[in-house]
Amino acid sequence: MAKGGDARITITLECTSCTLDSSSVDKKSAGVSRYTTRKNRHNTPIRLELKKFCPYCYKHTLHGEIKK
Repeated sequence: MAKGGDARITITLECTSCTLDSSSVDKKSAGVSRYTTRKNRHNTPIRLELKKFCPYCYKHTLHGEIKK
């Protein structure tokens, strides 16, 4: 039988390039790319970072886990 713990949690990944450039006023894009995914907190206790496509930067950038 399976153990009854809540090991998998839903996390939010946010583009690190968009958050760094959000302070500039003359930027073309006005948004921040975010993805949601699930991770096993027992196997991956550290913050997750994945390369995902950012529609505002028009390239694959590093997306890091943020707090909700």
